[in-house]
Amino acid sequence: MTPDEARRIALDDALSAHPRGQTVIVGCGNLLRGDDAIGPTLVRHLWELGVPDGVTLVDGGTAGMDVAFKMRGARRVVIVDASATGAEPGTIYRVPGSELEDLPPLDGLHTHAFRWDHALSFGRWLLADEYPDDIEVFLVEAAQTDPGAPLSPAVDAAMQHVIAMITATWDHAAVEPEP
Repeated sequence: MTPDEARRIALDDALSAHPRGQTVIVGCGNLLRGDDAIGPTLVRHLWELGVPDGVTLVDGGTAGMDVAFKMRGARRVVIVDASATGAEPGTIYRVPGSELEDLPPLDGLHTHAFRWDHALSFGRWLLADEYPDDIEVFLVEAAQTDPGAPLSPAVDAAMQHVIAMITATWDHAAVEPEP
């Protein structure tokens, strides 16, 4: 099978496409691992706040391959996940997706090791002209990833700050009721 044939087969599902102009917010991480739950927890908080037309929330969990398909046709994508760089817990990194697209692939990469950052370069190839124009990634430094633990206070506070940054960028026309 050629790469073009593989692309056609992979994109044969119209349900994975989002309308053009759509903003897709993807929260990545494991709900069962303390601060690693920041992405899915943030998505749940945004849902509770109310989602304007034109915004889709996605619990990306730990399935990086799904992230590539959820970006299809979106104009803007925001990805939120935990990081472990050794910085102060709760540190927020705001990174343009373009800076993360060309990370070198891991040797022996397979679907079980496929993360959202791999989804960026894979998505650029797979989605071609349906790849988002604007991708932004928020990474929040984790304090702990103990099984069953809640978000740490530092990460919870950082999550609230990221929520404020995300909602500030929503199209105000989409959230204001018509007269």
